[in-house]
Amino acid sequence: QLRIVESGGGLVQPGGSLRLSCVVSGFILDDYDIGWFRRAPGKESEGVSCISSSGESTKYADSVKGRFTISRDNARNTVTLQMNSLKPEDTAVYYCALGSQYRTICTAVPDKGRFPYWGQGTQVTVSS
Repeated sequence: QLRIVESGGGLVQPGGSLRLSCVVSGFILDDYDIGWFRRAPGKESEGVSCISSSGESTKYADSVKGRFTISRDNARNTVTLQMNSLKPEDTAVYYCALGSQYRTICTAVPDKGRFPYWGQGTQVTVSS
């Protein structure tokens, strides 16, 4: 049974850092591209970043480029989103999502419609 669990969210001051983790069980992580998304209050979900199954390809939204870094450890079934220089506008619930098995979809900023498997999310609040 597939389980996707995000962690690492919390309250941080502007300029601070957080490291989000996504642990996947029930699927072989090597077979899937992974995406991070976020949803701020009153706004639509936004694709933040994605990483290919091998880890060789990564994509970022312009709003986070240069501040966020996505990585994966297939041996540990874990994907990480390192978030630096956080801004109040980064406040949102962050979700980890898996693409379809064996399909290459991390070719651009992730589109939520191409990621069928989602975690429950972790809250990130950036405020002084």
